[in-house]
Amino acid sequence: MCLCMSFRKLSSLKPQLDKLGVPLYAVVKEDVGTEVQNFRPYFKGEIFLDEKRRFYGPRLRRMGLLAFMRLGVWLSGVRAFRKGFIGNVLGEGFVLGGVYVIGRGQQGILLEHREKEFGDKVDISEVLKAARKIPQ
Repeated sequence: MCLCMSFRKLSSLKPQLDKLGVPLYAVVKEDVGTEVQNFRPYFKGEIFLDEKRRFYGPRLRRMGLLAFMRLGVWLSGVRAFRKGFIGNVLGEGFVLGGVYVIGRGQQGILLEHREKEFGDKVDISEVLKAARKIPQ
């Protein structure tokens, strides 16, 4: 659920990123059923499937079942549900995600936002600020 909200929010930057010459990509860890197809209406960039989870690094960041005892997780879920986003309970759903703005050449990572809990969203103004640092 929260992933759709994040995808839609990041996609709102697509026109500005296009003007800057910065592509918008998503990397997902699995495609259960029609999951990736279901995200496409919310995400305007290209979606890559990383079944071997190489992009996720040598150590996956996870939240276990105790995550559901955190107030922030419940509030994010309720917020998503109220906005009409319905998720699924299929597949492996405990790996935390993130948002990265990666510069050209030797610039490296210009912004790194790692989820601390499910539904922890990046500040899109910070994404745009970092993207503006990439030379055209």
